[in-house]
Amino acid sequence: MPNIEATKELARRIREDALRMVHAANASHIGTGLSMADILAVLYGGVLRVDPKRPAWSDRDRLVMSKGHGAAALYAALANAGFFEVARLDTFCQDGTALAGHVSHHVPGVDFSTGSLGHGLSLACGVALGLKVDARAGRAFAILSDGECDEGSIWEAALFAPHHKLDNLVAIVDYNKIQSFGSVKEVLDLEPFADKWAAFRWDVEVVDGHDHEALARVLEAAPKAGRPRAVIAHTVKGKGVEFMEGKLLWHYKAPDAEQLRAALDQVRGSS
Repeated sequence: MPNIEATKELARRIREDALRMVHAANASHIGTGLSMADILAVLYGGVLRVDPKRPAWSDRDRLVMSKGHGAAALYAALANAGFFEVARLDTFCQDGTALAGHVSHHVPGVDFSTGSLGHGLSLACGVALGLKVDARAGRAFAILSDGECDEGSIWEAALFAPHHKLDNLVAIVDYNKIQSFGSVKEVLDLEPFADKWAAFRWDVEVVDGHDHEALARVLEAAPKAGRPRAVIAHTVKGKGVEFMEGKLLWHYKAPDAEQLRAALDQVRGSS
């Protein structure tokens, strides 16, 4: 199991860095970065088998950030995990930087560029199948948004994975209940969500996506033979900053200087 106190500290740093990055770049999607900070912290805090000094290590676990608009939080996780210098986060969304506003494979520790939603699970299926064909020990992880689960390509991949017995595949849905145009329930209701994955023959776990111990337990658990795992992580958009929590506004808006100060105070105070 990862050291839970260490993963909580990593989550705090991810939230702080992502807030500063989005503010400085006047960029968007801070809400989604905050909702998945705990998931990223548990993954990079000990669950993922990776080596920051050898990002291309052939036996590593692979992570596909299907919700590519959550780039700021992923970059913050990678930097704080040692893949590159934390100071480099200051270049987020600046001209000439590799740290683009959507996830870029030019960043150390990133295997796939993403942004157009609905494709990450298919990529992860290909990775998992390739690892099996090559008899390698690594696993493939995909972090999905709930909104992208509106797309048929997700469910095509969800059929493919159990058919090919990809028990080295873990799909994590950041179920924060808000997408581009409103609440998930209003736009296209996913419920009964866990039952859908189970009907597609996945091993399904439903967890509080801000509970580090629960996340570590289900992400580290041995797979059921022949079954990919779906982790439905219930989260809060904008988690950690009270005035951002559950608000559609923060899917698009960057905090101004005063809002940044208030947000950082809250994140530090909750650690």
